[in-house]
Amino acid sequence: MTHTFLHTTPDDERSQSVLRDLEREYDGRYGSRFGEPASAEIHRYPPERFSAPDGTFLLLLEDGLAVSAGAFMRIDETTAEIKRVWTDAAHRGKGLARLVLAELEAEAARRGYRTIVLSTGPRQPEAVRLYLATSYTPLFDPSLDADEIVFHHFRKELVA
Repeated sequence: MTHTFLHTTPDDERSQSVLRDLEREYDGRYGSRFGEPASAEIHRYPPERFSAPDGTFLLLLEDGLAVSAGAFMRIDETTAEIKRVWTDAAHRGKGLARLVLAELEAEAARRGYRTIVLSTGPRQPEAVRLYLATSYTPLFDPSLDADEIVFHHFRKELVA
């Protein structure tokens, strides 16, 4: 198995299959909890936000197929927001999201960003564990129940 990173856009057909699976996953975890279907979040931002020069949509390919992914978009001149972190269900538990996160951070640094922000929901404890394990600072009280926190916001300063 060969893993390859591909920086692309949300319009790439391989990205579209990732986004469809992510939408299915969000719908399964959250249903109508936030008053709108997952598709509203998936399509909240135009594809250009996750495209060069200010953003990227990163695919981790295994033998040509997307097995993990993530994206970032510009918030301001020095801050990028990571979104759409996903790993195919059959490939979870192998550290692929950690690889994607590290490549997104490296690409953001190459593009001049110094700060990363991101958030996840209360029904994604594996994402919270990943961000805490990769030195993201929680902008919430981790001692509170996940449903009490609702949106778990994180921040990380990139090393120059």
